[in-house]
Amino acid sequence: MTYKRPVRVLFLCTGNSCRSQIAEGLANALGKGKLEARSAGIKAHGKNPRAIATMRELGIDISHQESQVFDDQMLNWADLVITVCSSADQHCPVLPAHVQKKHWPFPDPAKAQGSDAQIESVFREVRDQILTKIQGMIGGLALWENQNN
Repeated sequence: MTYKRPVRVLFLCTGNSCRSQIAEGLANALGKGKLEARSAGIKAHGKNPRAIATMRELGIDISHQESQVFDDQMLNWADLVITVCSSADQHCPVLPAHVQKKHWPFPDPAKAQGSDAQIESVFREVRDQILTKIQGMIGGLALWENQNN
């Protein structure tokens, strides 16, 4: 059995400026053919330039992604909603019956303090944590597909 279409994942965060933007970019870059990702927030705070720069280090351009507030259309589009912060998890709307939900809590790199180098290090750490989770999710999809072929 092969996928009729990619699994649709909506990453939901408080402000849709860092963690969810990074997750969207990683999922779309790594999950081609298996995942289709979007991101949104409870609010839209705009994209964080450090998130864009951190992703550019991996050769992934997220500058074209929008910072947006989730809506019913996005929720209905998704197969899976992944909240990436506690606030989004607590304020996650009631999801349509066909949508699964997971919670992947990550620290907010936008709240990092210190020198530029220290802040950039925090952004990289969070990016790499998100990368590990997405790689695991993609591996799980591949395993499922192989078991059902």
